[in-house]
Amino acid sequence: MLKQLTIQNYVLVEHLDIGFSNGLTTITGESGAGKSILLGALSLLLGERARSDTVRPGAGKADISAEFTLSSDSALQQRLIADELLDSDATDCLLRRVISAEGRSRAFINGVPVTLNYLKEVGDDLVEIQGQNEHQRLTDRSVQRTLLDDYAKQGAQVAKVAARYQAWQNTVQRITELQQQVTTQDDRRELLSYQLQEFTAVSLQAGELADLEREQKRLAQAQDILHTLNYAQNELEALDRLRATARSVAEIDDEHPQLQASRDTLESALNLLDDANRDLRHYQEHVVVDPQSLQETEMRLQLIYDLARKHRVQPEQLIEHAEALANELDNMSSDSDELDELMAKQQQQQEAYLQEAEKLSKARHKHSKPFCSAVDEYIHALGISQGQLSLVFHEQQSENGLEQVELHVTTNKSFAPGPLGRIASGGEQTRIGLAIQIVAAANSALPCLVLDEADVGVGGTTADTVGRILRDLAAHTQVLCVTHAPQVAALGQNHMRVSKTGDHTDIQPLSDNERVEELARMLAGADVNTKTRTYAKELLSQAAAG
Repeated sequence: MLKQLTIQNYVLVEHLDIGFSNGLTTITGESGAGKSILLGALSLLLGERARSDTVRPGAGKADISAEFTLSSDSALQQRLIADELLDSDATDCLLRRVISAEGRSRAFINGVPVTLNYLKEVGDDLVEIQGQNEHQRLTDRSVQRTLLDDYAKQGAQVAKVAARYQAWQNTVQRITELQQQVTTQDDRRELLSYQLQEFTAVSLQAGELADLEREQKRLAQAQDILHTLNYAQNELEALDRLRATARSVAEIDDEHPQLQASRDTLESALNLLDDANRDLRHYQEHVVVDPQSLQETEMRLQLIYDLARKHRVQPEQLIEHAEALANELDNMSSDSDELDELMAKQQQQQEAYLQEAEKLSKARHKHSKPFCSAVDEYIHALGISQGQLSLVFHEQQSENGLEQVELHVTTNKSFAPGPLGRIASGGEQTRIGLAIQIVAAANSALPCLVLDEADVGVGGTTADTVGRILRDLAAHTQVLCVTHAPQVAALGQNHMRVSKTGDHTDIQPLSDNERVEELARMLAGADVNTKTRTYAKELLSQAAAG
């Protein structure tokens, strides 16, 4: 229940402290007095998007707070306790919203900063604000489904179904991603296998490339090498004069050291030349003019160079690259086992979702007729004597269950039912919408319902009926009703008036005498007289009599 609302520097309000009681509180005032300010401030407190122009001109910030009393052991109380925002034995909850002149916003619950989204979630469990065009919102099938679920008290089951569905769909999404990965991996594995087959076909050995390049070079210039070798050997073998000279020097009869050194050097030179000649002859044995071997060697080299180009590596790195590809193929993990596990998990989650969704579906069908019957009673009481509501279920598997729900109405039994927005006129939609809201709210756990001119377009006896319906509803749900109908205002257990002086808006509870004057004003406008005061007293007397 909403106990206290404090508004500071919001639009035209400098400061307001408003206390609320349980039951039905009616809020009245002249057009333009600022009744919308109360609803706007409350909407901001419950998480509506803030704008800088909501701050009172000249002020640095707007500050709105509200104190609520929570039901003991309610889901909201347990959530706040679990989130350490409420003591275990506490039932009072303070919501606060601060908006700076620059448009920045901060939110608090019991003095602890929270996110705006968290504030909105808590606010949704505390207050529902229904505006003048609420009947238009009722044409939304998701809203219609929610109303039935509220009536059937299936909130917990709806949340369970949504959770099962989300878990199932998360697994389905993971399976899709994994299947794509497996497909990609399979493609990569196939490519690697093909590439390694190419390396196997080439069968490149360690050191082979260098040997081939040397062999190719030798074979390519074999003819020139042989010509050079023949010339060199001829020159090395034509050393008779040098050998004779060496013998002549050796025959000199003198032991002089320099002469001996010369003899040794000549002998060594001749020996080295003989060794060189012998090595050249041995080398010549390996130099062969072989065009076929040259062609085969060049073809082998070309095969290696082409493979290196294809894999974009240097020829010398081919063996290392082949080893890397082989390691990648060997180490490539297979996701098939995980995929099999996920497929089994997905099947289990789908069955769990269907099981819970079936429970919800049965509850919806079970409560659909009582819901329609309850709404029909209010529709008839609101002046649509032949009005009738029915529910049509459309199969649609989603996080909301196994079906979508659509409200169909008829205002004349001679015509078949149809969608609310197509069958009923604007005024009829308003009254039918109000009937639906009242039935749904009467069965919801919502502690506070705020109605913004829900009685618009009705008057006289119908307005009195609306007021009595709201007062009945207020027996178990706090109801705040902004109204222009004196019949409704008179039935409120509490009555507040919104007034405006200059650029200042005020909201005050009315005493019995002030209430008579306010009802007389609503009845007669500016021409308040004894007759209208008497009628106002009669309305209050009738309301008190029940």
